Amino acid sequence: MTFIQEKGRGLLLCAMIAVPSWLLGKSFPIIGGPVIAILTGMIITLFIKDKTPYSKGITFTSKKILQWAVILLGFGMNLGAVLSTGAQSLPIIITTISTSLLISYVLCRLLHMPSKISTLVGVGSSICGGSAVAATAPVIDADDEEVAQAISVIFFFNVLAALIFPVLGSAIGFDTASGEAFGIFAGTAVNDTSSVTACASTWDSMYNLGAETLDKAVTVKLTRTLAIIPITLVLSLMQARKETSGSGFSFKKSFPFFIIWFIAASIITTVAGAFGVPSSVFKPLKELSKFFIILAMSAIGLNTNIVKLVKTGGKPLFMGFCCWTGITCVSLLMQHVMGLW
Repeated sequence: MTFIQEKGRGLLLCAMIAVPSWLLGKSFPIIGGPVIAILTGMIITLFIKDKTPYSKGITFTSKKILQWAVILLGFGMNLGAVLSTGAQSLPIIITTISTSLLISYVLCRLLHMPSKISTLVGVGSSICGGSAVAATAPVIDADDEEVAQAISVIFFFNVLAALIFPVLGSAIGFDTASGEAFGIFAGTAVNDTSSVTACASTWDSMYNLGAETLDKAVTVKLTRTLAIIPITLVLSLMQARKETSGSGFSFKKSFPFFIIWFIAASIITTVAGAFGVPSSVFKPLKELSKFFIILAMSAIGLNTNIVKLVKTGGKPLFMGFCCWTGITCVSLLMQHVMGLW
């Protein structure tokens, strides 16, 4: 049986959800294409009586294409530019990530939550929302419902952050003549790139700062994204040791090789930038990465039971709130300690 015969129907169904979700996401960035796709998939799957003809294509999309999306994400990472301008925020990034992971670990124990959903919420909250979930899910072998749960939680607090943080920034006295302090805050305390963009752009509009806040926030956010590399490597080692307990350690099982390709893509972008190649050359690959994530989220939505998701959503939502609150407080505290605010 050919690839098209085996997986074509499922891929086509996912694409039929992904394309309009991608377009709608551009019109409503505060929500974003991935969330629209996952919700649409969850609704459509309620009306499909027999998913057997689509199952292999849906599984391929939710697993393999998700990994390809992460690889292509690397073409948006000029390591030299990110590190040179993001170094100022590095202590804040490290402490916020550590805070979120610690909170998720403690609550996982206290609330007796499944470890995989706890990991996804903790990593997604601390690093870069949907992209971090996309990178982590294959490593820890999370199922589609766990991915959907994590994405839903992160989306909820993304929207809150985009709406609340500009008002909060004004209330607590961020410098309104410059976008630097609020840009660092948005870049370290908001989860997903789309919401970071929305939040920073609002601050720029409020105080006529052009794109100063947005540029700072996006640079800080890209620096956070680099944390995908060590986090996924550590998690893969932990997962492999768990799976091979008593049967010997397997390097092949422990190493997420798609992360190597993500690093390679980042290096290619960095070297090309050093030789004067404009970043716009890689823009189509960055857009393709975003579309692949939306495509994968369509498949994950199709594999998710929305009724079960709602019934089991209380604890992950509470964990997401604690992670979000912890990250916000630590980001503000670190900026104050470092004299940035």
